[in-house]
This record gives sequence, structure tokens and C-alpha cells, in this order.
Amino acid sequence: MMKTRTTRRALVALALCAAWPLAATAQAKDPVRVGLVSSKSGVFAQQGEEVIRAIQFAVEEANTKGGVDGRKVEVQTADDEGTPDAGRRVAEKLARDGYNLLIGAIPSSISLALAPNLERWDAAYFVVASKSDKITGDSCKPRVFRTNHSDAMDIAMISEWAKGFKEKTYASLAADYVWGRDSSESFAKAIKAQGGDVKLALYAPLGTKDFSPYIAQLKQANVEAIWVAEVGRDAIAFVKQAQEFGLIPKTRLIGHALIYNFVIDATDKALDGTPGNTGYAADIDTPRNKAFVAAWKTRFNRLPTDNEGMAYNGAQVIFDGVKKAGSAKPADIAKALSGTTLDTLYGPALMRAADHQLVLPNYVGRVKSVDGQLRPVIEQKFPAALTPPASTLCKM
Repeated sequence: MMKTRTTRRALVALALCAAWPLAATAQAKDPVRVGLVSSKSGVFAQQGEEVIRAIQFAVEEANTKGGVDGRKVEVQTADDEGTPDAGRRVAEKLARDGYNLLIGAIPSSISLALAPNLERWDAAYFVVASKSDKITGDSCKPRVFRTNHSDAMDIAMISEWAKGFKEKTYASLAADYVWGRDSSESFAKAIKAQGGDVKLALYAPLGTKDFSPYIAQLKQANVEAIWVAEVGRDAIAFVKQAQEFGLIPKTRLIGHALIYNFVIDATDKALDGTPGNTGYAADIDTPRNKAFVAAWKTRFNRLPTDNEGMAYNGAQVIFDGVKKAGSAKPADIAKALSGTTLDTLYGPALMRAADHQLVLPNYVGRVKSVDGQLRPVIEQKFPAALTPPASTLCKM
């Protein structure tokens, strides 16, 4: 009996010794440290709230499943205040503190401010909302990855979409910063290529509260449709005032990043029937998106918004990069992601090596009532093959 017990104890001890190196290895793995830089205040605060919620959800979900590549995911959040200076300052602090997988800024101006500093900070940055072509053009960097659609992708899609436009005369109102100007100028080129005429192009400074002077000019231009590329609280203010002063529904709006859920929710029925591009919608028909939507509904008892879907997708790209690299180091993740195909909410998508743009299908939606709730509903899908080639200005 004594020999049997001794033998059993010896076997248990051997088993524990054999398992110990594996457990120690798992515990020794560096955590995945995410620096969440987004807007808690300023023009982009409402979009920032959605982005923050989605990335925190992605982190909690990953940790519930045992982490990423056996690593715990940690996240620290900082308010970029919607400005490049604040964004750069808080991003640097996060990176210096070890939270050097940066994600979450809304405006292109902040994304462009972070990009040149990443090597110095030993960080990588994942763009989930900024659309300026400069990010993957002349300002591209090896440690920057865009997981949402660029202006060029939107405009390539819009050029096809515009072939079905019935209007001949247009005006545009855009936010007066890099993304808004890119949007307005690109739209004008697309319309002119179709034989249309953009009679008036207006730019409103970020933070504009009184759009009445712009609305007066738009009414005076007497056009059939207006291209709108406004953001955050500015977009809400414009739509409300456009309805108040009778610009809509008399004149059709066409939106670039306008028919976001938070804008629709804040403007009653003013955008009902309005068409526009949509970067994400809950009805994207892929296995990974269906699983995400189901998990989100279980947690929040509602569908994810466009910002939430795009942000969650960006977080998954980080996690997939960690798995592919077998490392949580930004330099290793950057090498592993470049040129690889990922399983995204949009389906399989290439992270293009030439400029680190995730090549995605694109969508046109329209604001409709579904189950008593106004939201963007996809009407047309344009294939990823429509994505323009990488800019020759991008030098990795």
C-alpha cells in the first residue's frame, strides 16, 4: 500500500513538473496593451463614445475567451479632445507607458499627427475612422494600418454610384479640414466626369454652430442635390438647421459619412430617405459579422452602430496581428500584418503591403425605418476589386 501511494505521489509530482514550464510560459507572455485614443470631448465626442465602447467590448470579449494568443489584453483610454495637438500628446503618453498599440482617433488630422512619431514611440497605430488619402498616400508609414475605407475607396464607389444619379446640378458643404476638403474635391471630380455641374463648394470650420449663412448660399445656388461631408456635432447642427430653414426636404442631400446612426438618432426624421455611403452596417452578411452582431445584441440589447462596427473590426485586426506575429510588440505585428489576408467583419480582406490599406467591399445605404427605428440600410454593395491601386506617393 505504501509503495502504491508513493508511486502515485511521484506520478503527480512528475505531471506537475511537466505542466509547470507550459504554465510559466503562458504567464510569461507579454500582455497585449492597447492605447485607446479617441474623443471624449470636442466635435467628435459622440463618435468617440461609440468607438471607445466597441474597443472596450472587443477587449473584454477577448479576455473572456482566454486572451489573444494566450495573452491578456489591457487597455488604457485617453481623450484626444478632437485636436491634433491633444491627440499627439496623449498618444505619446500612452505609448511611453507601454500601451503602444494605438487605435481610435476619429479625424484624419489626428491620425496624420500620430503617424510620424510611431517609430520614436515604439508604437503602431490602427486607423478605424479617418478617411484622408494622405494616411495611405504621401504620409504613409510602416507602422500605420487603416482598417476602414479611405476617401479614394469611397470616391471610386461613388463614381460608379453616381452613374445612376438623375440630378445635373450640385453644391457641396464640407468640414474645413483635410478630410472634408478631400471629400468635396473628389466628389466634384466624380460628378464632372459624369457630365454634372458642382455650382458651389462651401467649407465650414470645425465647431460651427450657426449654419444659416451656408444654408442661405445653398438655397440661393438653386441646385438639385447637395453633397454633405460634415462630422460629429457639426453634422447634427447642419441637418437640424437645414430642415428648420426649408433646405430639406426640398433639396436632396447625399452624404459622405453623414448617415451615421448617431446623426440619424439626433435629427428626428430629417434624414429619412437620405442616401449615402456607409462604412459598416449590421446587415453585412458574413459569418464573423453575424457572430459580432449576436454578441453585441446580447450585451447591449440593440444593433451595433457604424462607428462601433468599424472600431470593433479594427480591434480584431490588432488581435489577428498578435496571433500571426506570436508577439505583442508593435514592430513584430506590423511585419506580420503587411500583405496578409484577414478574416474581417466584411469577409476575407487583404492588408495591402504597399500602403497598409485594408481592401474592403464598399456600401451605399439609405436611411429607412426598420422595426420602428431609423437606421442606414445597405442598398448596394460594391466589390473590393473597385479599390484604387496604392498611391505611388506612398513610400514604405
